[in-house]
Amino acid sequence: MFSVRVRRRGLEASYEFPWPVSIVAFMANPRFLKGEEVEETVRTIASDLFFDMIEVNPLKPEDWNAVERIAEDAGIAVAVGAQPLVLIEGRNPSSLDEGIRREAVRALMEVVDDAAAHGVASVALCSGPDPGVDRREDARRALLRSLEELADYAEERGVTIVLETFDRDWDKRQLIGPLDEAVEIAKALRREFDNFGLLWDLSHAPMLGERPDDLRRAAPYLAHIHVGCTKRMPGGELRDWHPGFYRPGALNGVEEVIELIRVLNEVGYEYAVGFEVKPEEGQEWLEVVNAAKGVLYTAFAQYVYELL
Repeated sequence: MFSVRVRRRGLEASYEFPWPVSIVAFMANPRFLKGEEVEETVRTIASDLFFDMIEVNPLKPEDWNAVERIAEDAGIAVAVGAQPLVLIEGRNPSSLDEGIRREAVRALMEVVDDAAAHGVASVALCSGPDPGVDRREDARRALLRSLEELADYAEERGVTIVLETFDRDWDKRQLIGPLDEAVEIAKALRREFDNFGLLWDLSHAPMLGERPDDLRRAAPYLAHIHVGCTKRMPGGELRDWHPGFYRPGALNGVEEVIELIRVLNEVGYEYAVGFEVKPEEGQEWLEVVNAAKGVLYTAFAQYVYELL
């Protein structure tokens, strides 16, 4: 939580950022994903009054106990990002092999169980790899089945399932993918389940050819937003590496975040806005976190200034 104080044309006022601010802990400190420095990382983030929420990967029981205790003491919320199960462990909820699909759903249901047991209200995931044009429609149908099963299971436990869109052509090469296709899936899910939404990441926008203004088409289904950067390599390739703002090759900056804030405000978005940034070689993890905070603060201040 933060606010900015702005003076223009003889007017002076303080404006509070309208959404909870979160951060992906296992991206900010890569050791977290390995089960290292978990308590230290959570305690550092929880003690920073800028943050209202922390996003964690599926945890060991002993780590859950520490996270739950620290978060409760600090009064911040916790969300679970299960993307590593898909991207790293290879669980594929859109697999055309029914056995593999069911195993992915089972593993994700276990994540839902852990989340519910620790009072966590949302679990995010990604679609699984794009199988190519010829098998894409079949994979979408398989993904829809998986999401229906997960949403039904999670609904009874008070948990929302959130699908994050990723690039299809550059790096992670996921089935979902373009925002318009994600919206079609969300429409289908929402006919039966209220506990389903979409996560859009500003970091992925350059790889998808999207801009914040595209979110107007997805507004009813947005459940979470990430803020960060794509990495452009010297040869022009794009990588989903989430470098810190204004690092060499980082795409996105204050202007793109201003545009995102403008659109979210205009469409009546109500949920969290979270950083997904990662230190590069030679960087301390708090360096990229504090740089991201500065970008969000500056973007919000400029947005408010333009409104006056």
